Amino acid sequence: MKFCNNLSALNKTIIKCTKCQRLVKFRNKIASEKRKQYKHEKYWGKPITGYGDLRARLLLIGLAPAAHGGNRTGRVFTGDRSADFLFKCLFEVNLSNQPNSDYKSDGLILLNTYITTALKCVPPGDKPTSDELRTCFSYFKQELHFLRNINTIVALGKIAFDACINFYKAEYDIKGKNYNFSHGITYNLPDGKTLVGCYHPSPRNVNTGRIDFNKMVDLFKKVKNISKR
Repeated sequence: MKFCNNLSALNKTIIKCTKCQRLVKFRNKIASEKRKQYKHEKYWGKPITGYGDLRARLLLIGLAPAAHGGNRTGRVFTGDRSADFLFKCLFEVNLSNQPNSDYKSDGLILLNTYITTALKCVPPGDKPTSDELRTCFSYFKQELHFLRNINTIVALGKIAFDACINFYKAEYDIKGKNYNFSHGITYNLPDGKTLVGCYHPSPRNVNTGRIDFNKMVDLFKKVKNISKR
């Protein structure tokens, strides 16, 4: 894949991507059928780019856009209950200028933070194939290249954490068995960055008490300190 000249050019390339036909078919299906509560809205229905502070030290990475969140609004962690919880926590520790992420032009500004996904399209059943992830890893590699100040990566959920490790396994001689997910765990990556595991801010995790506001805020305070090194 041709390397883009800058992040803006990369994002334009991502939005036009049709390399994974299974994902193209599914994202179009979701955008056409819609959820009843959003039936009058026009869905984005294309790959999702990252967004945030281009000089950020902190990178948050999820697995993929949500079917009726990012795939609808055009921005990852936007317009769903996971976003509602995540941004209350980010706002509390001054990593965003507001406690909500509702739609692309809602005035949201990320502070010293950039958010992206390992997979740029919503996958069926939230389960991408290995080939689909490998295709998107070429985009993630370029994102890391252009976001030169990133020194800390927070993986939101075990699947995103595992995807991150698989990306680094493809780039460096590391063993996946040496990187086990748990909430708050930190690892030194071979390129000098720090990887931090974090429970996904999903309604299921919040409702079951696996994660709550205080636990998430405490973790973000910790990663803010790590990123200041």
